[in-house]
Amino acid sequence: MSNEQSDAPHWFTTAVAAPVDIGRVDVAGAEVHYRAWGPTGTPGLVLVHGGAAHSRWWDHVAPMLATGRRVVALDLTGHGDSDRRQEYGLERWAEEALAVAKPAGISGAPVLVGHSMGGMVSYVAAQLFGEDLAGVQLIDSPVLARTPEEEEARKQRAFGPKKVYPSREVALQRFRFVPPQDTAVPAVLRHVAETSMEEVDGGWSWKFDSSFFSREGSGHLGASDPRCRLAYFRAENGIVTDAMMDSMRSRFGPTAVVVEIPDAGHHVMIDQPLALVVGIRTVLASWDVEDSVAGMPG
Repeated sequence: MSNEQSDAPHWFTTAVAAPVDIGRVDVAGAEVHYRAWGPTGTPGLVLVHGGAAHSRWWDHVAPMLATGRRVVALDLTGHGDSDRRQEYGLERWAEEALAVAKPAGISGAPVLVGHSMGGMVSYVAAQLFGEDLAGVQLIDSPVLARTPEEEEARKQRAFGPKKVYPSREVALQRFRFVPPQDTAVPAVLRHVAETSMEEVDGGWSWKFDSSFFSREGSGHLGASDPRCRLAYFRAENGIVTDAMMDSMRSRFGPTAVVVEIPDAGHHVMIDQPLALVVGIRTVLASWDVEDSVAGMPG
């Protein structure tokens, strides 16, 4: 964390200073990196980042979800500190998200919480492995359509061949969100930018494999009635149109929880992290009550 973080809010500095475990799991021949908070051997969450992002986008959020729960954030292959693959696809990423749960210390069926492309991964996981999940929560995710990151890459407006910058400072100045987003908690923005780069031959570059944008599509995105509980957080100023939301609602099933987070951009954990934490906690508490009632003798 940089010296600039001296102006960061207390909740942020407390969260990023929380104890964290780091590990790796082999999934189909690739090492998948993860970070984990909270007590091991407890029910928990797996946080799934969006396209071109990584596990450290959750550093300031995960510890606030880890009271009495194990919270795990992974780097999908092709992202962050995980291995690269020859080919990428939502089904394989869904397998990775489920595969890290038990080795990282989660007891029982995990809840997947996915942002943007990570929400698509989580929805595919609900279709493939719903019986092994306690639920999925999706954050401003265009389930069915491609993510804005993929669209911009295909239009060659962003995420072309990775650039190498001569210094860390120059790279930091070039950091941008896709889709563009000006609203952010400054300390969160700095932290995410600083953890998104790595030193390479000739300078500094971003921690993702550009070829992941050519990933295979998935017919599971268009399926209805996921095989586990589902909650959806729509960002008020995000990328999901009313027509997209109507289409998704019809496929999510009648019991899905759908909530809008006020004044949030697409990257909700960047500009409205506390509201997002409250939303995730509230859904988890509701599901805990459902499970408690279901377990009571009739």
